[in-house]
Order: sequence, then structure tokens, then C-alpha cells
Amino acid sequence: MINLELKIPPVALVLICAVLMWLVAVVLPQHGLAENIARVVAVVFVAASMLSGFLGVRAFLKAKTTVDPLLRHKTSTLVTSGIYGISRNPMYLALLGLLIGFGFYLGSLYSLSLCVGFVLYLNRFQIEPEERMLSAQFPVEFPRYQARVRRWV
Repeated sequence: MINLELKIPPVALVLICAVLMWLVAVVLPQHGLAENIARVVAVVFVAASMLSGFLGVRAFLKAKTTVDPLLRHKTSTLVTSGIYGISRNPMYLALLGLLIGFGFYLGSLYSLSLCVGFVLYLNRFQIEPEERMLSAQFPVEFPRYQARVRRWV
């Protein structure tokens, strides 16, 4: 299973999950909130996700470090302030929020179950390897940061 570590870019994983969510919504009967409530919830999740993602990217750019998770060797700074004081992975949290918003937009609680798979996959094959690299690169700072800030929220 280690062969899957850091192989699928998170944005590609979101696209794969979104397609699967859409297929589930088409195949399985719809069970969810009233359509107008679901749309409002979808907009709230997407807006919050866009803010989280923007703040995460902005913090990385301000610190002059890479935002590309596949280029971890170019990490120059451990970003721990701003939104990174709330979540260690605000950009991944943003991607999850987009998927949740999409699930509500589809009106399919069944499709939302794929978000659990997204989190499990991302934790195991993206975040854990990144955290190992950060621990090696920042052996004192990163463990302290891990103890202070949760992985998601």
C-alpha cells in the first residue's frame, strides 16, 4: 500500500470523488434535505471552503514555501500561524468542504458517504507521508505544532 503514498494529487482525488458522488446520486434514490435547504447548505460549505483554501494558500505564499504537496522537498518554512493555528491542513479541509457542498447540491446523503473515504484516503496516503517528511525536516518544531493544532479542525 505504500505505493499509493503521495501518488494522486489531492485535486485529482477531489475530481475522482466528485464523479463518484455524482454517479451515486444518479443511481441511488435521493434522500436528503429539502432542495432549497440543501442548496443553502451547499453554498455555505463552498464559501467556507473557498475562504479556508484561500487563507491556506496565502499563508504559504507569504512564507515563500511551496503549496504543491508533491514537491515537499521544496518546503522551506513550517507555517503555523493564521489559519494554520486552527488546522494543520486548511487546504485539504477546503477540498473536503467542496465535496460536502457538492454532496448537498446533489441532494444525496448517499453521495456524502464518499467524503468519509476521501478523508481516510487523504489521511493515509497524503497527510501521514507529508507529516513524516515534516517531522524529519523540522524535528523540534513540527511535533510541537502537532501537539498544539489538530490535523483537520
